[in-house]
Amino acid sequence: MGTSNNSDEFKRDAVRQITLRGYPVGEVSRRLGVSTHSLYEWMKLFADPVPKTGVDHEAENRRLKWVLARVIEERDILKKATAY
Repeated sequence: MGTSNNSDEFKRDAVRQITLRGYPVGEVSRRLGVSTHSLYEWMKLFADPVPKTGVDHEAENRRLKWVLARVIEERDILKKATAY
């Protein structure tokens, strides 16, 4: 079995893409050019021992910004309609 040429920081970043951002292991594997087996091993080493429960705050933030933009647009349309 060979030695790893990747730094611990690289491995942690790869694991974060899977655990925090929700990317599939296969996709991260292809993008980074590492085997899925390596990623699963890194997840055992570097993933948080207790899985975080709750909301993915980044995704929730994006969703709320999108909803806010839509509501502002609707409000502006209604303002213009009442002006006539």
